[in-house]
Amino acid sequence: MPKIYTKSWLDNDTVAAWIFLTPALILLGLFIIWPIAYLFYLSFTAGSFTLKGIYWIGLKNYTRLLLDPDFWQVLGNTLYFTVATIIPSLVISLGLAVLLNRSIPLRGILRSAYFLPSIISLVAAGLGFRWLFQTSGPVNGLLDFFGIPAISWLADTFWAMPVIILMSIWKQLGFNMVVFLAGLQAIPPSRYEAADLDGANAWQQFWYITLPGLRPTVIFAIITTAIFTLRGFEQSYVMTGGGPLNSTNLLVYYIYQEAFAQFDFGYAAAAATVLLAVTLVLVYLQLQTWGEE
Repeated sequence: MPKIYTKSWLDNDTVAAWIFLTPALILLGLFIIWPIAYLFYLSFTAGSFTLKGIYWIGLKNYTRLLLDPDFWQVLGNTLYFTVATIIPSLVISLGLAVLLNRSIPLRGILRSAYFLPSIISLVAAGLGFRWLFQTSGPVNGLLDFFGIPAISWLADTFWAMPVIILMSIWKQLGFNMVVFLAGLQAIPPSRYEAADLDGANAWQQFWYITLPGLRPTVIFAIITTAIFTLRGFEQSYVMTGGGPLNSTNLLVYYIYQEAFAQFDFGYAAAAATVLLAVTLVLVYLQLQTWGEE
């Protein structure tokens, strides 16, 4: 009588797969899934950080978030910071990528020079920009050379955020440039050759060939830059401490202050959950776009 084979989850390939996956799944559960689950639970509680001091309060932390003007100001600061960082960093890095994708002198050195800021720590970059824009710093020295009065950049509610945005653009520029370079090199050269034969100029080739070919790359760069700005902490912490008058306080720094300065862990967890939700939406949009492409 012939032997009948019944497929089971205990077959050798499945067992081997689970054996190899188990260490990674354990680490994933311990360091990602469990902290997220505990964060979500903590957002419905109040009290001290110890288990004995925590008590359930339901949606009160979220209600407090909705009614807290400081939270809305911080959310507005974060939105302003995000949009004002994404647009210039994408436009400038795309222009640099298009330029450095051509055969020009010192192309390799220029690529390395523009990429260098992305490997510098945000703390070091923040300290450098704080020195540049201090009242007696080089930027005001340059203004004084041209007869322009000195500006208290980091102590002014109007100018402090643009300085932080400028530093963030400088920091993200190299990474986005490399992403765009990779996208440009994936566009078939035959498209440009055909456009040349049809008499298309450089602008028409950029608009009708380069940009459509870079669509997935642009979306990826937007999402990664948005996540970089949404988790911005070092900029406010190092350069301004969230001031002046809360004008540069970003959401992650606000969460840090509520948790480790005010020791209001439940409220901080609620704010962190909102940040997590926004980030997950961005990741979902990225995956959906990649799937469509």
